[in-house]
Amino acid sequence: MVSTMVEVDKEKCIGCGSCVALCPDVFELGSDGKAQVKEGADTSKECVKEAAEACPVEAIKV
Repeated sequence: MVSTMVEVDKEKCIGCGSCVALCPDVFELGSDGKAQVKEGADTSKECVKEAAEACPVEAIKV
């Protein structure tokens, strides 16, 4: 497993959940209602890029 650096910009995130819908093994909504990368998630999955591209506010950086 080769991890890819993935960050969610909490300032930009609007908590729409598109990343969670597209890549539930990697993303989740935190207690603040904003997206975050799950602890220990395999960020090399193809769906990570799809989630980043689908984010309406471009809050996910890969």
